[in-house]
Amino acid sequence: KVRLRQLGAAGVVARTFHSAALAQLRYFWPQAIGGALPEIIKNKSQFIIESARRLGLATDRAIVRDLASEIEWAKVSMLTADSLMPHLAHRELPADISPIDMVRLLRTYEELKDERNVIDFEDILLLTVAIIEENPDIAAQIHQQYRHFVVDEYQDVSPLQQRLLDAWLGRRDDLCVVGDASQTIYSFAGATSRHLLEFRTRFEGATVVKLVRDYRSTPQVVDLANRLLAARRQMPDSTRYSWAPPLQLVSQREPGAKPEWFEYADDEQEAIGIAEDIKDLIDKEGVPAADIAVLYRTNSQSAALEQALTDAGINYQLRGAEQFFDRPEVRAAISMLQGAAKGAEATDSVTQLVRDNLKNLGWSAKAPQRSGQERARWESLETLVSLADRLADERRQARERASANGATDLPPEFTLYELVAVLIQRSQHRDAPSLNGVTLASLHAAKGLEWEAVFLCGLNEGLMPISFAQTSDEVDEERRLFYVGITRARSYLTLSWSRSRTPGGRAGRKRSRFINDIAPKGV
Repeated sequence: KVRLRQLGAAGVVARTFHSAALAQLRYFWPQAIGGALPEIIKNKSQFIIESARRLGLATDRAIVRDLASEIEWAKVSMLTADSLMPHLAHRELPADISPIDMVRLLRTYEELKDERNVIDFEDILLLTVAIIEENPDIAAQIHQQYRHFVVDEYQDVSPLQQRLLDAWLGRRDDLCVVGDASQTIYSFAGATSRHLLEFRTRFEGATVVKLVRDYRSTPQVVDLANRLLAARRQMPDSTRYSWAPPLQLVSQREPGAKPEWFEYADDEQEAIGIAEDIKDLIDKEGVPAADIAVLYRTNSQSAALEQALTDAGINYQLRGAEQFFDRPEVRAAISMLQGAAKGAEATDSVTQLVRDNLKNLGWSAKAPQRSGQERARWESLETLVSLADRLADERRQARERASANGATDLPPEFTLYELVAVLIQRSQHRDAPSLNGVTLASLHAAKGLEWEAVFLCGLNEGLMPISFAQTSDEVDEERRLFYVGITRARSYLTLSWSRSRTPGGRAGRKRSRFINDIAPKGV
């Protein structure tokens, strides 16, 4: 949106599939259905728990989370309780949940939503599709308003999103899509590169532009990524959409540092080694902590890294964990700041007010030395303090620029009331601020991001590829996930694995087969 405004094209609507669909659903619901749009549930958990209870199924927090993912996959794949069963043969269902249980649960979940007159996130797309397809007059209005469509990350579009795009297009072909089949990593969530790979078949006159120039990464990083994809071999059980001939990227940057490779005795030593290397990057190379990331395959790998970074005195933030604005300490902080804003004077220092209030919730100027919940709580509060500092500083600079230019009507001082308004708006748009620290994230959570320095750790068989990747298609997706990890790095890339999971354990772990494809001789 910022780039569109800079280009003078602020009138272009830039939205996610869901936000665009929700706007249309709210507008056309009274005309198509009548009455008010049902409430949208923010979280499926309670409905899943109640549905499972009705069916006598035992659940815990982890199972409920996995069941929510299965329901979301089914719905974006446009499967109902009546059509779901044949598609469960190759799904990894949660523990003690059979395919029959999954079908019954989906049916009960949908019935429960109907009883309560609520809809979920996926229903937004399903209902919008239904309204457009079943109401020609509404379809005509949408077709009149929107003539051209551009879809980014097209390789991650689900069948349901494609159905909605088709409804928006009608019989027209004013469509531009951008995608890379080599970055399809969300098939477990319903994404498929099929629509991208079949685009020229569907639109015979389509112009294909191959974007092979890479402006992000050094030639050393790009070469490693190219070799990883080139090493893939098609197997007898590979399906048509598992792979497309990869583009050979060409770096546009000057040569940089060679990727580094490390084998450690165990996971703890690996985490300590990574923390030491990060400290060197910060202290000796001048790389900001916020421009460094450690990426791993599963969230459970973060514990050792958190402890090692804490011991080294390095700030970090977890990406892809609990949503920032859903954290209890963040909700409590916003509520406290709202109350404080009512009695604050316009001349009060917002940065000091934030610090004074958040001390009551556990914030301190110095980070706790322990990892775990105390550290996570402090990081959330420190993120709010840093945001207040940044916004106040931006306003101060704006006032100074205006004064230097001779303006007499200066922008007002940044107030606590304004900060609260920003936080509420960001909460509604799920736009979380970031802490000035090293990012710890799963490879999936890192998609679409980039850092100056990236550490890829835990590159062992069973983790990369993950142990439950059994078919050739599943292993291919793991290779693509590794490719995504490599291409997050701009200048520095470090790859590591360990011989044992625990200190003193049997050194029987194997490094990833993907490392064998790309490591230089002697590694």
